[in-house]
Amino acid sequence: MSNVIQLDALTKDYLTDAGAVPVLKGVSLAVNQGEFVAIMGPSGSGKSTLMNILGCLDIPSGGRYLLNDTDIGTLAESELARLRGQVIGFVFQGFNLLPRMSLGNNVALPLVYQHIGKPERLTRATDMLEKVGLGHLVNSLPTRISGGQQQRVAIARALVTRPSLILADEPTGNLDSHTGREIMELFQRINREQSITIVLVTHDMTVARYAQRLVYLKDGLLAYDGPMSDFHGVEA
Repeated sequence: MSNVIQLDALTKDYLTDAGAVPVLKGVSLAVNQGEFVAIMGPSGSGKSTLMNILGCLDIPSGGRYLLNDTDIGTLAESELARLRGQVIGFVFQGFNLLPRMSLGNNVALPLVYQHIGKPERLTRATDMLEKVGLGHLVNSLPTRISGGQQQRVAIARALVTRPSLILADEPTGNLDSHTGREIMELFQRINREQSITIVLVTHDMTVARYAQRLVYLKDGLLAYDGPMSDFHGVEA
């Protein structure tokens, strides 16, 4: 099984008035095709920084990140943008739907940037909405549906480009516990049925337990990487 993500001694420093502040201090990690991985860690552990690098929204200070065998450190910004659009689907805590655009057009929007014609865009968007149980709402507006339904639309939008990797940042953070369970069960089904690699960041162990594998960061270092079932906490 091939690696979708390969990190080798990854570091990230941020420049401040006081000098360079190390955030990631040498993280090595491999994620295979079809895995479902949760990233956790206390505030300041580096998990958000790691997620930005995985999403090609930031680049490492040192080490190497291979995404589908492509070294992102060698790419220009235009190439990074193209890679993001083709390989990665993003799901955010805040849904990020355009309120005056129909659900179908919201889902189809990433395909505009891939220069895919309107008929195919709408066909694929409708198909994705069907897969998340909202095909009957293709012409509705985001303001007329619930938060849980909006997150399902966001997931459909992430899937419409047929990515090999879904990155989800606190995807249940704005949802009640019952709706959050429904969304995590949807992620599990997508992972199981479509073999799409899913990496999510969460602070909630209840959410993380839907993943098969846990990556736990502490002080910019990898404190645990293994099966969720074997995780019993990290020493202080």
